Amino acid sequence: MFSELINLLGACFRPSSDRCARRGSVAGGCQDGLLWFKDLGQHLNGEFSMAVVQANNLLEDQSQIESGNLSSLESGPHGTFVGVYDGHGGPETSRYVNDHLFQHLKRFISEHQSVSADVIRKAFQATEEGFMSTVTKLWPVSPQIAAVGSCCLAGIISGDTLYIANLGDSRAVLGRAVKATGEVLAIQLSTEHNASIESVRQELYSMHPEDSQIVVLKHNVWRVKGLIQISRSIGDVYLKKPEFNREPLIAKCRLREPFEKPILSSEPSILAQQLEPHDRFVIFASDGLWEQLSNQEAVDIVQNHARNGSARRLVKAALQEAARKREMRYSDLKKIDRGVRRHFHDDITVIVVYLDWNMMSTVSSIRSAKLSIRGGGINLPPNTLAPCTTSSEASDN
Repeated sequence: MFSELINLLGACFRPSSDRCARRGSVAGGCQDGLLWFKDLGQHLNGEFSMAVVQANNLLEDQSQIESGNLSSLESGPHGTFVGVYDGHGGPETSRYVNDHLFQHLKRFISEHQSVSADVIRKAFQATEEGFMSTVTKLWPVSPQIAAVGSCCLAGIISGDTLYIANLGDSRAVLGRAVKATGEVLAIQLSTEHNASIESVRQELYSMHPEDSQIVVLKHNVWRVKGLIQISRSIGDVYLKKPEFNREPLIAKCRLREPFEKPILSSEPSILAQQLEPHDRFVIFASDGLWEQLSNQEAVDIVQNHARNGSARRLVKAALQEAARKREMRYSDLKKIDRGVRRHFHDDITVIVVYLDWNMMSTVSSIRSAKLSIRGGGINLPPNTLAPCTTSSEASDN
């Protein structure tokens, strides 16, 4: 059991020995302090840009892009998968999701020979059950893993359909051009599950009518049972299975009163969106971005600049806003080390996926090379990666 714990804790982003030197490679990426980025890459349906900045002692955000065959069968279907996993309480759940969700999705797509909301729901359920099994195995030696969880945002482009599945408060925002004016409007695609939202609180009240304290306003923030802001997640087993709401889990993570039915849910909200030629791009990001920027602000930044470095540019805009709120300079914020940095902003993951309509309309006949990339590498020891020469276009705008 202890070896399983070490393996889980040690799981991290796939290393690349020459990330910056191979910047143009799909496997590549660059690091600048606590920031990791891949300014531009190619997926089956267009281009993408990716960036991650760390704030916690251990990076709790995990992310991935998988493009090419979406099933285990050579016949397809083909498309692009995007995942953003915002962990809390530790990195174990988000790392687990990063390792398993897409593999489960491929298995169910192979069985059904298509992508559907039902297939996506099954993949989420299998991931949840797998992590619960891991918690059960590790409980005797590491009970705190029962209090670790993750938001889970996934996007799948298959043909001309975009599926968005979400647990928690990460967000997917579409940039759609308006023919009459040429402006690009922000359209939020994901449904969020955060107790700060009135409809989420009402949902919790209706599911737990016997519990007047199911949602509590604590330090001016709405929290489920006074403990957690999100109402749906992978993990957080201590709020789903009563047998884990006890010692040896530390007291601050336990509920004083017993419960019979799960308090949190792992049922994702799923949207199937028919893409159109005037749909330009989708921004997938953890809530660390959306705490600083509005949907339209983020879309404007992407639309008004070159594609190269768009994700990094969004991260920089968020950090500049975080610095402004604390009445400090952006350059000084960048000098603050991980751990202490969390007092100024959260881990932030951004993936901008551009939609090339010509590529999407002919994707059924394309058998491109497989793309598999994970964002990060930034919780490796300092100076593990060589300095990266960054383009002035991406860093100065």
